[in-house]
Amino acid sequence: MTLQAENALIFNTTAAKRATLSKEIDVARYAGFTGIETTAAKVLSYLDADHSVSDLKAALGGLPIYGIGTVLNIERHGGDARSLISDARSIFELAHHVGAGGVQVITGPLDYREVVRFREGKPKAGYRGVLDYEEEDRIEITAGNLKMLAEIAQEFDLIVYLEALAWSPVNSLAHQVALLRKASQDNLKMVVDYWHCYASGDHPEDVARIDGDLIYGVHVCDSLPLAGGVPNESVLRDIPTGEGVLDLKAWTDAVKATGYAGWWCSETFCRKLQQENSYDVASQMRAQLASLISS
Repeated sequence: MTLQAENALIFNTTAAKRATLSKEIDVARYAGFTGIETTAAKVLSYLDADHSVSDLKAALGGLPIYGIGTVLNIERHGGDARSLISDARSIFELAHHVGAGGVQVITGPLDYREVVRFREGKPKAGYRGVLDYEEEDRIEITAGNLKMLAEIAQEFDLIVYLEALAWSPVNSLAHQVALLRKASQDNLKMVVDYWHCYASGDHPEDVARIDGDLIYGVHVCDSLPLAGGVPNESVLRDIPTGEGVLDLKAWTDAVKATGYAGWWCSETFCRKLQQENSYDVASQMRAQLASLISS
């Protein structure tokens, strides 16, 4: 399903992290967003509470769901491959039932502390994905899995969109483009997330070189200064968007330079904002987003 409207401003679930799905939808509509990006967990909580898909569609009132997240640790292979396929199918089926346009998938390991342990030469304490592999094998394994996931998603008329975690071994824009090219599926795209780009060492000029047709969506977000080492997301992203070190206009102009004109959303991982009035926070974030996109 293609939901792309030109330069659509959509609501991201982080702007009302503590809210229920019903409240999230109400906040998004109040703030003037024209779609939402949410999580499978929120949708499942709603449906598990004896609501139907029809109830959800009535609550949405025509507000499209551009994306649902997230399929985690997509490089799972060998003995872990079965769990990856099972997790993906569950989220794909859910996304299809509620009429979502795409499903977000991310590289791993999800826990940045395992990357720290790996770099320090410490024994494995949890999932490590492809950390122990050479780069060529990391790309080969991950691209193969992306191809498989995209093929499964085709059964459900879905876009699969990749977000590479900044601390993962497959994290840069160049890595992501290589993965998409190698997997070579029409329904496989990527999301440009300003924070993950910055924390993985990329710059606006790197974004500007991407083929805009590869981009499904954009996460506008900010960061505290990264001094080096493995980035700790919970620390570095605890800042309101627009008050950190990222030049949001430069990053936004770089995305525009690719020819991309799809959906944009503003994320916040600021703990203080997530405890404030979600209606006010979302309204402020939309106004900031609209100003960035139109300038």
